[in-house]
Amino acid sequence: VQLQASGGGLVQTGGSLTLSCAASERTFTHMGWFRQAPGKEREFVAAISWDYGRPYYADSIEGRFTISRDNSKNTMYLLMSGLKFEDTAVYYCAAYNSPFTSVSLIRRPSTYNYWGRGTLVTVSS
Repeated sequence: VQLQASGGGLVQTGGSLTLSCAASERTFTHMGWFRQAPGKEREFVAAISWDYGRPYYADSIEGRFTISRDNSKNTMYLLMSGLKFEDTAVYYCAAYNSPFTSVSLIRRPSTYNYWGRGTLVTVSS
């Protein structure tokens, strides 16, 4: 499956941005967003179970982001509000196929089989 992320850009502190990730086919059970800031490791942001729409969030998001999906379009979204300078990063979407998951598994980059090219989000202070 190929993943195409889009929607990144430059936004001021406190602003909002919506990222999209379109999948070429439906061969996964879970999709997620990760981000990587310069000089830092890739970190989990949010994920969603595709059949049930259950969301998972990183603690650092603090309720500012909302993940959703559109089954008919095989597309996942990440609505980011109250953006902070420290949210600046390249955001990657990823997916994996497994009927079993856990909170710990869904937060690990190694769990995901498919990755899209990142989209850059820059938050100006």
